Amino acid sequence: MRSPRRSRRHRRLAAGLLLLPLLAGCFSDRAGSADGSSGSGARLRVALAFPPAERFSPYGADATLLSRLGVTEGLTALDAGGRAAPALAESWRREDARTWEFTLREATFQDGTDVTGTAVAGALTHATGAESLPTALAGVTLTAKAAGARKVRLTTTAPDPALPLRLAGPSLAVLSPKAYRTDVPDPAGTATGPFTLTKVTGTTAATLDRFDDHWGGPARAAGVDARFIADGTARARALRTGDVDIAEAVPVSQAASLDDGTLRETATTRTTSLLLNTRSGTFAEAGQRAAARAAVDTSALADGVHEGYADPGAGLYGPAVTWAAGLRTAPAGRARATDPDGATVTLATYDNRPELPEAAQVVKEQLEKAGFQVKLVVREYARLEGDALDGRFDAVLAARNTLLDTGDPVSVLESDYTCDGGYNLARLCDKKVDRAVAAAAGTDDTDDRQRAAMAAESAILGTDAVVPLVHQRVLTGVASGVRGTLLDPYERTLVGAGTSR
Repeated sequence: MRSPRRSRRHRRLAAGLLLLPLLAGCFSDRAGSADGSSGSGARLRVALAFPPAERFSPYGADATLLSRLGVTEGLTALDAGGRAAPALAESWRREDARTWEFTLREATFQDGTDVTGTAVAGALTHATGAESLPTALAGVTLTAKAAGARKVRLTTTAPDPALPLRLAGPSLAVLSPKAYRTDVPDPAGTATGPFTLTKVTGTTAATLDRFDDHWGGPARAAGVDARFIADGTARARALRTGDVDIAEAVPVSQAASLDDGTLRETATTRTTSLLLNTRSGTFAEAGQRAAARAAVDTSALADGVHEGYADPGAGLYGPAVTWAAGLRTAPAGRARATDPDGATVTLATYDNRPELPEAAQVVKEQLEKAGFQVKLVVREYARLEGDALDGRFDAVLAARNTLLDTGDPVSVLESDYTCDGGYNLARLCDKKVDRAVAAAAGTDDTDDRQRAAMAAESAILGTDAVVPLVHQRVLTGVASGVRGTLLDPYERTLVGAGTSR
């Protein structure tokens, strides 16, 4: 006779097999979703570009590391079309303008406790009170309460039609109550993903083992051995020599050193843009911003700096946002360019992403050819951000993942281009833009929201506060024989239950 626990796991496995093609197959470079077998697959060796910076806190940049390594999961996920898909929540409904009810799937935390409404409500409540508020909750006041053993009710102070998208953010992953007993929530053995974090070696390595009781069935690989290698050349070398099976963020300069069969190219939602200071200095004048925009040759950046591994800037959203191109309209209300006549500008960028200083040098030369005098400043991002937000530079060249934080196309518009935006590097404050963004933010239907977001994009581009330069493609090195790598345009996943070698 089958035990109750075995019966429950069997039901979870059956449900998981139905869902995994939706969550994993959309981004997999080859077929390979979990088949439910518990075989002793080989361990995966992965080289990552960015080390943990916050003791694997689920609320900051490390949240994406946990998500990419298959450790954490949220109530929802993003499908290939940018819509909310089931994850720990198998379904949801909107009860009224401010209230949503989520029904949880039958699942278990890695410490053996059940995923319940109480546990999920506790995890989300902890996130809302975190000292470092998850970016997915910026501008949102959220209350979470259990509504039964497998239900949780979420209420926002203002209507939030994008809440299911918001909950897919890596920083809103659900951990068991045990995780929150320390100052920094501990994801080791307390998450729900197919791999459990078992050992961390400073900022150089991490060990993960298969979680056999995952709701979707055991992962094909026995575990993951992750190494954090900041130098892109070293990551590519590790793949070539067989020391790793997957190397993320291969630099363009190393692409030619890899065999054609091992290089994967993925369009991403990351756009590199030139942000022009609209509030002070040379670019406070709309005509000078128009002159800068006209001076930039985006094809030279895509073909030169990125050696063809990028697309020329078309708007705030690139080709990876598959619905955007069909809804894009011409920028509205652009000013006529005026003669730079030797106007002096300071252009700043950061070197954490190696392509940015080179791109900035090319833009500098293009602006100078148009008649500007340009001083270039290059720093580490941590030393640049404060001055950029304070308007100390005339222009900032930066890369931005437009859908990383929330998956909602409107969120980046609110934070980056409105008067009250918290990440407004262009220091833009335009009533027409604010009205367009507010209209998009208040739209419930997904299709209508996307159309409204593109109308707001048109208004923003019409100010010439931002010049989209290139839409980046990420290069991933995948060794021969590795299957099921999750090549995700949102940069949230990399290895999962179906990844194996």
